[in-house]
Amino acid sequence: MRLGLNIGYSGRRIDLPLDLILEADRLGYYAVWTSEAYGSDCITPLAWIGALTKNIKLGSGIMQMPARSPAMTAMTAMTLDQLSGGRVLLGLGLSGPQVVEGWHGRPYGKPLAKTREYVAILRQILEREAPLKHQGAHYQIPYAGDDATGLGLPLKSIIHGRADMPIYLASIGPKNVALTAEIADGWLPMLFSPAHYQATYGAALEAGFAKAGGKSRGDFDIAPSVTVVIDDDLALARNQIKPMLALYIGGMGAKSRNFYYDLACRYGFEAAADTIQGHYLQGRKGEAIMAAPDALVDAVALVGSKARIRDRLQIWRDSPITSLNVSLSSLDALRFLAEELL
Repeated sequence: MRLGLNIGYSGRRIDLPLDLILEADRLGYYAVWTSEAYGSDCITPLAWIGALTKNIKLGSGIMQMPARSPAMTAMTAMTLDQLSGGRVLLGLGLSGPQVVEGWHGRPYGKPLAKTREYVAILRQILEREAPLKHQGAHYQIPYAGDDATGLGLPLKSIIHGRADMPIYLASIGPKNVALTAEIADGWLPMLFSPAHYQATYGAALEAGFAKAGGKSRGDFDIAPSVTVVIDDDLALARNQIKPMLALYIGGMGAKSRNFYYDLACRYGFEAAADTIQGHYLQGRKGEAIMAAPDALVDAVALVGSKARIRDRLQIWRDSPITSLNVSLSSLDALRFLAEELL
């Protein structure tokens, strides 16, 4: 299992944890991943990190597809990839309707069809075998709508991209996970529970591999993120995870469409998810946090003493995960995981 470092996105001000990043590079961590929501972007930090590191891969986890045309995403990835000596891992995702429509001002539409077209266009650009042409329901290149000038020309990228640049997709629902297995090189799941892997994701992944024509797990990087909190006080460690669970299950989406709420229900925590969401949407964030069950924390995070985490790591080792991207805040935790897994 490879180790990655997930540093997320910024709060009010961006402050990269360079001590963790540089030590991860020295220790042999495979990748560092950045995120974006509706504040800091994920590419500018990667460029900064790439200039300060030597070997660690640079993962966008994720670039929001509605924020960029496929061509702009390809241009950005190819530029950073060449500047960094071929270290880019291109992670993509749709985000949710609240961000897509409320921040980017784009229609959420049909995520499966949009994602399929988007990735197909990226592959064409990276392969650079012919000038770019695509006529789909969501993307027309060259554009040929009623307001087109008619002057658009199929173009081939000036910069030569790496045809085998790995493309990762963030997905949660079964249909999206199946699509990820079919068309992507890797998967970036959130709130991943290795104990629930087979029941929740197994059939969807296998269906996607089959549709791809014989693709297998060996051709695919399963790379979830997990938050790690080392503390001998188990209750205190768990309590550091619960605000994140309350935010995602309660507030990352509307009541009628929240992918993380749905995921918690598929894990068997429907009653707790209902309580968390009810409190959160009524502004009772403290109560929402308190309603997050310890069992759910243990399912999706690594918390407690080093001995406890060492023991619980076996569940993650026994799953089909190929890369484990850890979110943590101390050099001690970073080094501990390197000792255990590298």
